[in-house]
Amino acid sequence: MTGTVVSGTGQGPRGWPVLGNLPAFARDPLGFFEDLRDRHGDWVPWALGPQRNLLVSRPEHVVELMGAVEDTFRPPELGWAFRHLLGEGVVLSTGADWRRKRALVQPAVRPRQVKAYAATMIDCADAVARGWRDGARIDVQKEMAALTQRIAVRTLFGTETGGREEAIGGAMAVAQRELGAELRGVTVFLPPWVPTPGRRRMRAAVAQLDEEIARVIAAHRAAAAAGEEREDLLSRLLAARDEQGLPLTEKELRDESITLYIGGHETTSTTLTWTWQLLARNPAARERLEEELAEVLGDRLPGHDDYARLPWTRQVVKEALRLYPPIWLITAIAGEGATLGGRPVPADTSVWCSQWSVHRDARWFPDPDAFRPERWTPGSEDQADERAWFPFGGGPRACLGARFAMVEAVLLLAVLARRFRIEPEVPVGRPFTGLTLVPRAPVTARLRSLR
Repeated sequence: MTGTVVSGTGQGPRGWPVLGNLPAFARDPLGFFEDLRDRHGDWVPWALGPQRNLLVSRPEHVVELMGAVEDTFRPPELGWAFRHLLGEGVVLSTGADWRRKRALVQPAVRPRQVKAYAATMIDCADAVARGWRDGARIDVQKEMAALTQRIAVRTLFGTETGGREEAIGGAMAVAQRELGAELRGVTVFLPPWVPTPGRRRMRAAVAQLDEEIARVIAAHRAAAAAGEEREDLLSRLLAARDEQGLPLTEKELRDESITLYIGGHETTSTTLTWTWQLLARNPAARERLEEELAEVLGDRLPGHDDYARLPWTRQVVKEALRLYPPIWLITAIAGEGATLGGRPVPADTSVWCSQWSVHRDARWFPDPDAFRPERWTPGSEDQADERAWFPFGGGPRACLGARFAMVEAVLLLAVLARRFRIEPEVPVGRPFTGLTLVPRAPVTARLRSLR
Protein backbone atom coordinates (compact mmCIF):
# COMPACT_ATOMS: atom_id res chain seq x y z
CA MET A 1 0.00 0.00 0.00
CA THR A 2 1.38 3.37 -0.97
CA GLY A 3 -0.52 5.88 1.14
CA THR A 4 -1.03 8.44 -1.63
CA VAL A 5 -3.92 10.35 -0.05
CA VAL A 6 -2.77 13.61 1.50
CA SER A 7 -5.72 14.78 3.54
CA GLY A 8 -8.87 13.36 5.03
CA THR A 9 -12.44 14.31 4.26
CA GLY A 10 -13.55 13.61 7.82
CA GLN A 11 -15.58 10.68 6.51
CA GLY A 12 -14.48 7.40 8.03
CA PRO A 13 -15.42 3.80 7.22
CA ARG A 14 -18.93 2.56 7.85
CA GLY A 15 -19.21 0.21 10.78
CA TRP A 16 -21.53 -2.32 12.36
CA PRO A 17 -24.19 -1.36 14.91
CA VAL A 18 -22.74 -1.41 18.44
CA LEU A 19 -19.44 -2.98 17.28
CA GLY A 20 -18.43 -0.18 14.94
CA ASN A 21 -15.27 -1.15 13.03
CA LEU A 22 -14.19 -3.73 15.60
CA PRO A 23 -14.62 -6.78 13.28
CA ALA A 24 -12.31 -5.32 10.60
CA PHE A 25 -9.80 -4.14 13.18
CA ALA A 26 -9.78 -7.53 14.93
CA ARG A 27 -9.19 -9.46 11.69
CA ASP A 28 -6.05 -7.54 10.73
CA PRO A 29 -5.13 -4.42 12.73
CA LEU A 30 -2.12 -3.60 10.55
CA GLY A 31 -4.03 -3.93 7.29
CA PHE A 32 -6.96 -2.02 8.80
CA PHE A 33 -4.80 1.02 9.53
CA GLU A 34 -3.19 0.90 6.09
CA ASP A 35 -6.64 0.72 4.51
CA LEU A 36 -7.89 3.69 6.54
CA ARG A 37 -4.88 5.70 5.45
CA ASP A 38 -5.18 4.83 1.77
CA ARG A 39 -8.95 5.00 1.42
CA HIS A 40 -9.81 7.85 3.76
CA GLY A 41 -6.66 9.96 4.21
CA ASP A 42 -4.57 11.27 7.07
CA TRP A 43 -7.41 12.21 9.44
CA VAL A 44 -9.90 9.35 9.76
CA PRO A 45 -12.71 8.99 12.30
CA TRP A 46 -13.61 5.39 13.11
CA ALA A 47 -15.37 3.46 15.87
CA LEU A 48 -14.09 0.69 18.13
CA GLY A 49 -17.29 -0.52 19.72
CA PRO A 50 -18.74 2.49 21.59
CA GLN A 51 -15.41 4.29 21.57
CA ARG A 52 -14.90 7.32 19.29
CA ASN A 53 -11.53 7.19 17.54
CA LEU A 54 -9.37 9.15 15.14
CA LEU A 55 -6.44 7.82 13.10
CA VAL A 56 -3.78 10.38 12.15
CA SER A 57 -1.05 9.51 9.67
CA ARG A 58 0.92 12.67 8.89
CA PRO A 59 4.30 12.82 10.69
CA GLU A 60 3.75 16.38 11.89
CA HIS A 61 0.47 15.35 13.53
CA VAL A 62 2.13 12.31 15.10
CA VAL A 63 4.96 14.46 16.49
CA GLU A 64 2.49 17.02 17.81
CA LEU A 65 0.37 14.31 19.43
CA MET A 66 3.32 12.67 21.19
CA GLY A 67 4.55 16.04 22.40
CA ALA A 68 1.13 17.03 23.78
CA VAL A 69 0.57 13.98 25.98
CA GLU A 70 0.48 15.16 29.61
CA ASP A 71 -0.78 18.50 28.27
CA THR A 72 -3.88 18.58 26.03
CA PHE A 73 -3.91 14.79 25.61
CA ARG A 74 -3.67 12.03 28.19
CA PRO A 75 -2.54 8.40 28.01
CA PRO A 76 -5.34 5.92 27.29
CA GLU A 77 -6.79 3.11 29.33
CA LEU A 78 -5.41 0.12 27.43
CA GLY A 79 -7.55 -2.53 29.05
CA TRP A 80 -7.33 -5.00 31.89
CA ALA A 81 -4.54 -7.12 30.37
CA PHE A 82 -2.11 -4.20 30.02
CA ARG A 83 -2.86 -2.97 33.51
CA HIS A 84 -2.53 -6.45 35.02
CA LEU A 85 0.90 -6.94 33.45
CA LEU A 86 2.40 -3.44 33.74
CA GLY A 87 0.57 -2.30 36.87
CA GLU A 88 1.07 1.41 37.61
CA GLY A 89 4.50 1.61 36.01
CA VAL A 90 5.89 4.66 34.26
CA VAL A 91 4.28 3.58 30.97
CA LEU A 92 0.72 3.65 32.33
CA SER A 93 0.94 6.27 35.09
CA THR A 94 -0.10 9.89 34.51
CA GLY A 95 0.32 13.40 35.85
CA ALA A 96 2.41 13.98 38.97
CA ASP A 97 2.70 10.22 39.56
CA TRP A 98 4.23 9.77 36.09
CA ARG A 99 6.63 12.69 36.56
CA ARG A 100 7.83 11.26 39.89
CA LYS A 101 8.38 7.76 38.50
CA ARG A 102 10.07 8.98 35.36
CA ALA A 103 12.51 11.04 37.45
CA LEU A 104 13.30 7.97 39.56
CA VAL A 105 13.71 5.53 36.65
CA GLN A 106 15.42 7.70 34.02
CA PRO A 107 18.88 7.88 35.68
CA ALA A 108 19.17 4.09 35.50
CA VAL A 109 19.04 4.08 31.68
CA ARG A 110 21.05 7.18 30.79
CA PRO A 111 23.83 6.78 28.17
CA ARG A 112 26.56 6.48 30.82
CA GLN A 113 24.71 3.59 32.44
CA VAL A 114 24.00 1.93 29.10
CA LYS A 115 27.73 2.04 28.37
CA ALA A 116 28.34 0.12 31.60
CA TYR A 117 25.93 -2.61 30.47
CA ALA A 118 27.55 -3.05 27.04
CA ALA A 119 30.10 -5.57 28.32
CA THR A 120 27.29 -7.81 29.56
CA MET A 121 25.54 -7.60 26.18
CA ILE A 122 28.72 -8.54 24.32
CA ASP A 123 29.65 -11.32 26.73
CA CYS A 124 26.23 -12.96 26.44
CA ALA A 125 26.22 -12.73 22.63
CA ASP A 126 29.73 -14.17 22.42
CA ALA A 127 28.67 -17.13 24.54
CA VAL A 128 25.84 -17.81 22.08
CA ALA A 129 28.16 -17.55 19.06
CA ARG A 130 30.66 -19.94 20.65
CA GLY A 131 27.88 -22.47 21.13
CA TRP A 132 26.66 -22.33 17.52
CA ARG A 133 27.92 -24.79 14.90
CA ASP A 134 28.12 -24.59 11.13
CA GLY A 135 25.09 -26.25 9.51
CA ALA A 136 23.10 -26.41 12.75
CA ARG A 137 19.36 -25.79 12.60
CA ILE A 138 17.99 -23.24 15.07
CA ASP A 139 14.74 -21.53 16.00
CA VAL A 140 15.78 -17.91 15.46
CA GLN A 141 13.09 -16.37 17.61
CA LYS A 142 13.84 -18.69 20.53
CA GLU A 143 17.59 -18.09 20.23
CA MET A 144 17.20 -14.31 20.18
CA ALA A 145 14.67 -14.40 23.03
CA ALA A 146 16.96 -16.55 25.19
CA LEU A 147 19.89 -14.22 24.50
CA THR A 148 18.09 -10.97 25.24
CA GLN A 149 16.39 -12.51 28.24
CA ARG A 150 19.73 -13.42 29.76
CA ILE A 151 20.99 -9.89 29.14
CA ALA A 152 17.83 -8.36 30.62
CA VAL A 153 18.11 -10.50 33.74
CA ARG A 154 21.80 -9.75 34.23
CA THR A 155 21.55 -6.00 33.60
CA LEU A 156 18.27 -5.56 35.43
CA PHE A 157 18.74 -7.99 38.31
CA GLY A 158 22.51 -8.52 38.33
CA THR A 159 22.04 -12.27 38.53
CA GLU A 160 21.18 -15.35 36.53
CA THR A 161 17.69 -16.89 36.59
CA GLY A 162 18.74 -20.15 38.18
CA GLY A 163 17.58 -22.30 35.29
CA ARG A 164 14.12 -20.68 35.17
CA GLU A 165 14.62 -19.00 31.80
CA GLU A 166 12.19 -21.32 30.01
CA ALA A 167 9.43 -20.77 32.57
CA ILE A 168 9.89 -16.99 32.49
CA GLY A 169 9.98 -16.97 28.70
CA GLY A 170 6.85 -19.10 28.55
CA ALA A 171 5.02 -16.77 30.93
CA MET A 172 5.97 -13.75 28.82
CA ALA A 173 4.81 -15.53 25.65
CA VAL A 174 1.41 -16.19 27.24
CA ALA A 175 1.13 -12.57 28.36
CA GLN A 176 2.03 -11.43 24.84
CA ARG A 177 -0.69 -13.52 23.22
CA GLU A 178 -3.38 -12.52 25.70
CA LEU A 179 -2.56 -8.82 25.41
CA GLY A 180 -2.99 -9.02 21.64
CA ALA A 181 -6.18 -11.05 21.92
CA GLU A 182 -7.76 -8.57 24.32
CA LEU A 183 -6.77 -5.55 22.25
CA ARG A 184 -8.38 -7.04 19.12
CA GLY A 185 -11.50 -8.46 20.79
CA VAL A 186 -14.56 -7.47 22.77
CA THR A 187 -12.95 -8.36 26.11
CA VAL A 188 -11.18 -5.00 26.09
CA PHE A 189 -14.60 -3.48 26.94
CA LEU A 190 -15.42 -5.97 29.71
CA PRO A 191 -15.12 -4.95 33.39
CA PRO A 192 -12.02 -6.31 35.20
CA TRP A 193 -14.11 -8.70 37.31
CA VAL A 194 -15.47 -10.62 34.31
CA PRO A 195 -13.60 -13.98 34.15
CA THR A 196 -12.61 -15.26 30.72
CA PRO A 197 -10.29 -18.14 29.74
CA GLY A 198 -7.79 -15.62 28.40
CA ARG A 199 -7.79 -13.63 31.61
CA ARG A 200 -7.24 -16.80 33.64
CA ARG A 201 -4.21 -17.61 31.49
CA MET A 202 -2.98 -14.04 31.89
CA ARG A 203 -3.33 -14.17 35.68
CA ALA A 204 -1.32 -17.38 35.85
CA ALA A 205 1.44 -15.98 33.62
CA VAL A 206 1.72 -12.74 35.60
CA ALA A 207 1.74 -14.65 38.89
CA GLN A 208 4.75 -16.61 37.63
CA LEU A 209 6.56 -13.41 36.64
CA ASP A 210 5.68 -11.77 39.97
CA GLU A 211 7.09 -14.71 41.92
CA GLU A 212 10.44 -14.47 40.16
CA ILE A 213 10.68 -10.69 40.53
CA ALA A 214 9.72 -10.83 44.22
CA ARG A 215 12.48 -13.38 44.80
CA VAL A 216 15.09 -11.17 43.17
CA ILE A 217 13.93 -7.99 44.95
CA ALA A 218 14.17 -9.80 48.30
CA ALA A 219 17.71 -10.96 47.45
CA HIS A 220 18.71 -7.40 46.52
CA ARG A 221 17.31 -5.99 49.74
CA ALA A 222 19.26 -8.55 51.74
CA ALA A 223 22.44 -7.70 49.84
CA ALA A 224 21.92 -3.97 50.41
CA ALA A 225 21.32 -4.57 54.13
CA ALA A 226 24.61 -6.45 54.26
CA GLY A 227 26.42 -3.49 52.70
CA GLU A 228 26.93 -5.11 49.30
CA GLU A 229 27.06 -2.65 46.38
CA ARG A 230 25.68 -3.64 42.98
CA GLU A 231 25.54 -1.79 39.68
CA ASP A 232 22.45 -3.41 38.10
CA LEU A 233 19.26 -1.54 37.24
CA LEU A 234 17.26 -2.94 40.16
CA SER A 235 19.90 -1.81 42.66
CA ARG A 236 19.68 1.69 41.22
CA LEU A 237 15.90 1.62 41.52
CA LEU A 238 16.16 0.47 45.14
CA ALA A 239 18.54 3.34 45.92
CA ALA A 240 16.51 6.00 44.07
CA ARG A 241 14.71 8.67 46.11
CA ASP A 242 12.16 11.25 45.00
CA GLU A 243 12.12 14.95 45.92
CA GLN A 244 10.62 14.09 49.33
CA GLY A 245 13.34 11.50 49.95
CA LEU A 246 10.93 8.58 49.49
CA PRO A 247 11.90 5.35 47.72
CA LEU A 248 9.82 3.31 45.29
CA THR A 249 7.36 1.06 47.07
CA GLU A 250 7.45 -2.72 46.71
CA LYS A 251 4.61 -2.54 44.16
CA GLU A 252 6.35 0.25 42.24
CA LEU A 253 9.59 -1.75 42.13
CA ARG A 254 7.67 -4.69 40.72
CA ASP A 255 5.93 -2.55 38.07
CA GLU A 256 9.11 -0.79 36.91
CA SER A 257 11.03 -4.08 36.85
CA ILE A 258 8.41 -5.63 34.55
CA THR A 259 8.46 -2.55 32.32
CA LEU A 260 12.26 -2.51 32.03
CA TYR A 261 12.37 -6.28 31.53
CA ILE A 262 9.95 -6.10 28.60
CA GLY A 263 11.79 -3.13 27.12
CA GLY A 264 15.17 -4.83 27.38
CA HIS A 265 14.05 -8.27 26.29
CA GLU A 266 10.92 -8.41 24.14
CA THR A 267 11.61 -5.45 21.86
CA THR A 268 15.24 -6.33 21.07
CA SER A 269 14.61 -10.04 20.50
CA THR A 270 11.82 -9.34 18.02
CA THR A 271 13.90 -6.66 16.28
CA LEU A 272 16.79 -9.09 15.80
CA THR A 273 14.48 -11.88 14.63
CA TRP A 274 13.13 -9.66 11.86
CA THR A 275 16.62 -8.31 11.09
CA TRP A 276 17.98 -11.79 10.29
CA GLN A 277 15.00 -12.36 7.98
CA LEU A 278 15.61 -9.10 6.14
CA LEU A 279 19.35 -9.69 5.76
CA ALA A 280 18.76 -13.19 4.35
CA ARG A 281 16.46 -11.73 1.68
CA ASN A 282 18.89 -8.91 0.83
CA PRO A 283 22.37 -10.35 0.15
CA ALA A 284 23.89 -7.01 -0.86
CA ALA A 285 22.96 -5.42 2.48
CA ARG A 286 24.21 -8.50 4.34
CA GLU A 287 27.55 -8.49 2.48
CA ARG A 288 28.05 -4.80 3.21
CA LEU A 289 27.35 -5.54 6.89
CA GLU A 290 29.93 -8.33 6.94
CA GLU A 291 32.48 -6.09 5.20
CA GLU A 292 31.99 -3.31 7.76
CA LEU A 293 32.35 -5.73 10.67
CA ALA A 294 35.52 -7.22 9.18
CA GLU A 295 37.02 -3.79 8.53
CA VAL A 296 36.19 -2.23 11.91
CA LEU A 297 36.49 -5.25 14.20
CA GLY A 298 38.79 -7.69 12.48
CA ASP A 299 39.14 -10.67 14.78
CA ARG A 300 38.13 -8.90 17.99
CA LEU A 301 34.81 -8.53 19.71
CA PRO A 302 33.12 -5.12 19.60
CA GLY A 303 33.06 -2.76 22.55
CA HIS A 304 30.63 0.00 23.43
CA ASP A 305 32.67 2.59 21.53
CA ASP A 306 32.27 0.55 18.34
CA TYR A 307 28.58 1.46 18.31
CA ALA A 308 29.62 4.83 16.83
CA ARG A 309 32.08 3.17 14.41
CA LEU A 310 29.51 0.87 12.76
CA PRO A 311 27.22 3.18 10.76
CA TRP A 312 25.95 0.51 8.34
CA THR A 313 25.18 -1.87 11.21
CA ARG A 314 23.18 0.91 12.89
CA GLN A 315 21.36 1.62 9.63
CA VAL A 316 20.48 -2.07 9.23
CA VAL A 317 18.88 -2.05 12.69
CA LYS A 318 17.15 1.26 12.04
CA GLU A 319 15.65 -0.01 8.79
CA ALA A 320 14.51 -3.23 10.47
CA LEU A 321 12.79 -1.09 13.11
CA ARG A 322 11.08 0.86 10.34
CA LEU A 323 9.68 -2.23 8.63
CA TYR A 324 8.91 -4.18 11.81
CA PRO A 325 8.54 -1.74 14.71
CA PRO A 326 8.15 -3.81 17.89
CA ILE A 327 5.61 -1.33 19.26
CA TRP A 328 3.16 -0.79 16.44
CA LEU A 329 0.57 1.53 17.94
CA ILE A 330 0.36 4.73 20.00
CA THR A 331 -2.87 6.17 21.39
CA ALA A 332 -3.85 9.17 23.47
CA ILE A 333 -7.14 10.67 24.65
CA ALA A 334 -8.04 14.23 23.72
CA GLY A 335 -8.80 16.67 26.53
CA GLU A 336 -10.88 19.83 26.34
CA GLY A 337 -9.52 22.20 23.73
CA ALA A 338 -7.20 19.65 22.10
CA THR A 339 -6.04 20.34 18.55
CA LEU A 340 -3.74 18.76 15.98
CA GLY A 341 -2.39 20.85 13.13
CA GLY A 342 -4.72 23.63 14.26
CA ARG A 343 -7.73 21.37 13.78
CA PRO A 344 -9.92 20.73 16.86
CA VAL A 345 -10.20 17.20 18.24
CA PRO A 346 -13.41 16.52 20.20
CA ALA A 347 -12.82 15.85 23.89
CA ASP A 348 -12.52 12.18 24.90
CA THR A 349 -11.70 11.09 21.35
CA SER A 350 -9.08 8.34 21.29
CA VAL A 351 -6.42 9.43 18.79
CA TRP A 352 -4.38 6.65 17.22
CA CYS A 353 -1.21 6.62 15.17
CA SER A 354 0.43 3.45 13.90
CA GLN A 355 4.16 3.03 13.44
CA TRP A 356 3.45 0.23 10.97
CA SER A 357 1.28 2.43 8.77
CA VAL A 358 3.41 5.58 8.86
CA HIS A 359 6.68 3.67 8.45
CA ARG A 360 5.31 2.02 5.29
CA ASP A 361 3.99 5.15 3.63
CA ALA A 362 5.59 5.95 0.25
CA ARG A 363 5.33 9.70 0.84
CA TRP A 364 7.92 9.50 3.60
CA PHE A 365 9.78 6.33 2.52
CA PRO A 366 10.01 5.72 -1.24
CA ASP A 367 9.63 2.04 -2.10
CA PRO A 368 8.31 1.57 1.45
CA ASP A 369 8.19 -2.24 1.57
CA ALA A 370 11.83 -2.59 0.48
CA PHE A 371 14.65 -3.15 2.96
CA ARG A 372 17.04 -0.31 2.15
CA PRO A 373 19.40 0.65 5.00
CA GLU A 374 21.02 3.18 2.68
CA ARG A 375 17.97 5.43 3.10
CA TRP A 376 19.43 6.32 6.53
CA THR A 377 22.82 7.44 5.18
CA PRO A 378 23.25 11.13 6.15
CA GLY A 379 23.11 13.37 3.09
CA SER A 380 21.93 10.63 0.74
CA GLU A 381 19.70 11.62 -2.16
CA ASP A 382 16.65 9.85 -0.71
CA GLN A 383 17.44 10.32 2.97
CA ALA A 384 14.43 9.32 5.05
CA ASP A 385 12.29 11.76 6.99
CA GLU A 386 13.28 11.27 10.63
CA ARG A 387 9.94 12.65 11.83
CA ALA A 388 8.19 9.68 10.21
CA TRP A 389 10.28 7.13 12.17
CA PHE A 390 9.14 6.62 15.73
CA PRO A 391 9.60 2.99 16.85
CA PHE A 392 10.23 4.19 20.41
CA GLY A 393 7.47 6.77 20.48
CA GLY A 394 8.40 10.38 21.12
CA GLY A 395 7.76 13.49 23.15
CA PRO A 396 7.93 13.48 26.94
CA ARG A 397 6.66 9.88 27.11
CA ALA A 398 9.19 8.40 24.68
CA CYS A 399 10.52 4.99 25.67
CA LEU A 400 13.10 5.42 28.43
CA GLY A 401 14.99 2.36 27.21
CA ALA A 402 15.38 3.49 23.59
CA ARG A 403 19.16 4.02 23.89
CA PHE A 404 19.57 0.68 25.66
CA ALA A 405 17.59 -1.11 22.93
CA MET A 406 19.50 0.45 20.02
CA VAL A 407 22.94 -0.18 21.54
CA GLU A 408 21.94 -3.73 22.44
CA ALA A 409 20.58 -4.58 18.98
CA VAL A 410 23.63 -3.16 17.18
CA LEU A 411 26.20 -4.83 19.43
CA LEU A 412 24.45 -8.22 19.39
CA LEU A 413 24.17 -8.10 15.61
CA ALA A 414 27.86 -7.18 15.37
CA VAL A 415 28.94 -10.09 17.59
CA LEU A 416 26.85 -12.71 15.80
CA ALA A 417 27.02 -11.52 12.18
CA ARG A 418 30.82 -11.41 12.15
CA ARG A 419 30.84 -15.18 12.71
CA PHE A 420 27.62 -16.55 11.18
CA ARG A 421 25.03 -16.11 8.52
CA ILE A 422 21.51 -17.12 9.52
CA GLU A 423 19.57 -18.57 6.59
CA PRO A 424 15.82 -18.96 7.31
CA GLU A 425 14.26 -22.05 5.80
CA VAL A 426 10.78 -20.59 5.20
CA PRO A 427 9.84 -16.94 4.56
CA VAL A 428 7.95 -15.35 7.42
CA GLY A 429 4.67 -13.60 6.60
CA ARG A 430 2.84 -10.78 8.31
CA PRO A 431 3.47 -10.52 12.03
CA PHE A 432 1.17 -11.32 14.91
CA THR A 433 -0.03 -8.18 16.68
CA GLY A 434 0.51 -8.75 20.38
CA LEU A 435 2.31 -6.46 22.77
CA THR A 436 5.01 -6.44 20.07
CA LEU A 437 5.03 -7.55 16.43
CA VAL A 438 6.24 -11.15 16.44
CA PRO A 439 6.31 -13.93 13.81
CA ARG A 440 3.20 -16.09 13.75
CA ALA A 441 5.16 -19.33 13.46
CA PRO A 442 8.61 -20.62 14.48
CA VAL A 443 11.45 -19.11 12.45
CA THR A 444 13.71 -22.06 11.64
CA ALA A 445 17.06 -21.42 10.00
CA ARG A 446 20.46 -22.92 9.18
CA LEU A 447 23.70 -21.48 10.51
CA ARG A 448 26.53 -20.85 8.05
CA SER A 449 29.90 -20.16 9.63
CA LEU A 450 31.99 -17.30 8.24
CA ARG A 451 35.16 -18.56 9.94
